[in-house]
Amino acid sequence: MLQYPSAWLRNASLGETIACELRLRIINGTIKTGETISENWVASEFGTSRSPVREALKTLSSEGLIRLERMGAVVVGLDVTDVEELYDVRFLIETFVQQRLARTDVTDLLANLQRIVDKMELAMKHNDAVEFSYQDLSFHETIITAANHNRILHLWKSIRPIVMTVMLLTTEEIFSKGEKKLHSVIDKHYTIMKGLESRKRDVIEQVVADYFADSRKTLHSSIPGRSS
Repeated sequence: MLQYPSAWLRNASLGETIACELRLRIINGTIKTGETISENWVASEFGTSRSPVREALKTLSSEGLIRLERMGAVVVGLDVTDVEELYDVRFLIETFVQQRLARTDVTDLLANLQRIVDKMELAMKHNDAVEFSYQDLSFHETIITAANHNRILHLWKSIRPIVMTVMLLTTEEIFSKGEKKLHSVIDKHYTIMKGLESRKRDVIEQVVADYFADSRKTLHSSIPGRSS
């Protein structure tokens, strides 16, 4: 069963943990768009009081996944346009931060990224899609953090939970296509590293554009009930 990485939940509150599970069920289509979920149902489902449930629902509402109403929370979910827009924001963030990094010494960053890619390769060998997706997110987050831009980092953190969830689903799809596809994903990360190493803004811009153009190809088949 698909689940969040243990590292993601290590320091999470109960409300955050419930939000994670509900987010995953909403985005993978287990909880359908248009359904109403009540505090009582969520509390019963997770065996908890209503206080962490309210925290979880407030989080999901701020992410636009549900709409809070008097009778309960109505599931808004994600459609194709939502996911495309999510990738648009990621593309804008990463284009900006990687070009910003062209003005800096990226030696330490590249060493950190190599360690993360090594973990991705290990996860591939162990057929661990959850760990692979977590390291994939860590790779991009490491680059974004290295740019040392507080407002960009704040923007990234606002979409991070949904990005992680979509990555879990797309990575599961990639694993189903076999080792050759997984190697191609790892190669794309090496290409990003080579772009950063070049310290050339035009090279970096093209690398990021190519990366996200390819990543979009798996979106429709990876988000259940939203293919076209």
